[in-house]
Amino acid sequence: MRATPYKLPLRRWTQSLVALCCVLVLPLAFALEAGQPAPDFTLAGADGKPLQLAGLRGKLVYLDFWASWCAPCRLSFPWMNAMQEKYGPGGLVVLGVNVDQRRPDADRFLAQVPAKFTIAYDPQGTAPKLYAIKGMPSSVLIDPQGRVLLVHAGFRDEERDELEARIRAALPLRAN
Repeated sequence: MRATPYKLPLRRWTQSLVALCCVLVLPLAFALEAGQPAPDFTLAGADGKPLQLAGLRGKLVYLDFWASWCAPCRLSFPWMNAMQEKYGPGGLVVLGVNVDQRRPDADRFLAQVPAKFTIAYDPQGTAPKLYAIKGMPSSVLIDPQGRVLLVHAGFRDEERDELEARIRAALPLRAN
C-alpha cells in the first residue's frame, strides 16, 4: 500500500509537465513560417512619417528587429549596411525595426553604430508580436510578393555567408 501515495503525486506531476509543455510548445506551433504572408504593419520611420510594410511590395525585404541593449545587433548592423549597399540596386530593402520603449536609447545606439538602411520605431512592440519574435535580433526575409521566405533568430559571424546566399537567391533582379 506504500505505492499508492506515490502514484497520485506522480500522476499530478505528469499532468503538470504535460500542461507546461503545451504552454511552451503551442506558441511555437503558431509562429510565422516560410510561405506564409508577412503580416503588414505601419510604424513611424526615422523622419516621423508612417512607413508601411505593404508599401515595399515588389522589393525583397530583410526585416530586422533590434534593440539598443542587444549586443549581437551591434555586429549585425555593419553586415546589414553592406547588404543594403551591395544588393539595394537589385531590389533589396533592409528595414530595421527598433523595439526600444525610449527613442533616445535607439538614437544613442545609432550614433555609435550607424544604419545605412531604413529604420522604423515600434516602442509598443506591435510588429514583433505579429511576427512572434522571441529575442533580439531576429530577422525575416520577405519576398517581393509579401511572403515569408526565412525566419532567423540571432546573428552569428558564421551565418553571414548563408544569409547572404539566401538574399542573393531571392532577389527579384539578380545582382552579384
